[in-house]
Amino acid sequence: MTITVAAPNQQIDFAAALAELRGRYLLEALRQAVLCLPVPAVDRELEAYVPSRCLSSLAARGMRGEAVFPVPVVLAANPYLIGFYRLLYGYSQKEFYTAASGIAPFKRMEEKGVLPPNLVPRLPALCAAMCEAGALLLNGIGADEIASPLLHELTLLTLGPQLRGGANVRRGGRAIREVFDAIHHIVGASAVETSHKQIKLINAAGRAVSIEFASDPDIVIKTEMQPGQFRLVVAIEVKGGADFSNIHNRIGEAEKSHQKARNAGYTECWTVHNVTPFDHSMARAESPTTSRFYKLSDLISQCGDDYEDFKNRVISLSGIR
Repeated sequence: MTITVAAPNQQIDFAAALAELRGRYLLEALRQAVLCLPVPAVDRELEAYVPSRCLSSLAARGMRGEAVFPVPVVLAANPYLIGFYRLLYGYSQKEFYTAASGIAPFKRMEEKGVLPPNLVPRLPALCAAMCEAGALLLNGIGADEIASPLLHELTLLTLGPQLRGGANVRRGGRAIREVFDAIHHIVGASAVETSHKQIKLINAAGRAVSIEFASDPDIVIKTEMQPGQFRLVVAIEVKGGADFSNIHNRIGEAEKSHQKARNAGYTECWTVHNVTPFDHSMARAESPTTSRFYKLSDLISQCGDDYEDFKNRVISLSGIR
C-alpha cells in the first residue's frame, strides 16, 4: 500500500502571511511602536486606564503594561495595533467589530492602519473598555503565568483560525472562477461580450443570454425574453473546499442557496463540489433542491462524465448552437 501526504501548501501560505503580519499586529509591532513614544506619556495613560494591581503584577514579571493593555497614545501611533489586542483577547473580527459593541467603526484601524479624525474623541472610551477586558484576561490567567512568550502564543491561537478562514474564502473564490472559466470555454464561440464578471451571448433563437457571477448563488444563467425581463434558467452553487469532514455543512449551505434560487424562479439548480469520494445519495437527501451535482476537477480538466453532462446542459439550456 502506497502512503502519500499532500503538499503543505496552505502552511507555506500561512508562513508568508505571518511574516507580513508580524510587523503589523503581533508583539514585535507593539515593541516598535513604543520605541518611538515618550515613556512618561505612555505611563501616564496606563495609570489612568489600568488598575494599579494589574500594572504591579506585570512589573513583577518584568513586563510593561502596554503588553496587555491598550492606551490612546499607543493606538494613535500605530492604529494597526488594535488588531494585536483583539487577537490577544481572543476575539474574532466578526464578534469584535459589531454595531452592538460600538467598536464596528474602529475596524478601519486594523484594516487600513488609519485613525479617522471623527474617531479620535472616542479612542479613550475604546481603550477603557478594552482595558477592562485586559484586566479580566490577566486575572483569569494569573499574574504568575504571564510572560511575553505566552502573549505571543495567545495572539497566534486567535490568528490561526482567521488565516484559515481567509484561505477558505480565497479557495472558494478560485473555485467559482474555475467554473465560470469552464462555462466560458463551452459558450465562448457564441459570446458577443465578455468581462471578468459576465458573458453575454445570443442563442439560436436570437435571444440574449447572460451568464454572470452573483452573490447567492455563485453563478447564474438567464435568458432575456424582452427588454428588462428574464427567464431564470440555472443557478450554480460552487463549494470548493476539499475537506471531506465538512461536506455536510457545504451541502447544507448549497441547499439554502438553492431554496432561495427556486423561490426567485430558477428552474435548474446545480451544485459543484470538490470532495472525493462523493456520496450522491447523501447529497441528494441533504439537498433535494439541487438538480445536478458536478465534480469540480472534471470541470477544470474538461473531461469526464460530469464535464460532458455539464457541457451538454449548458449548451441546451442556454440555447446556443
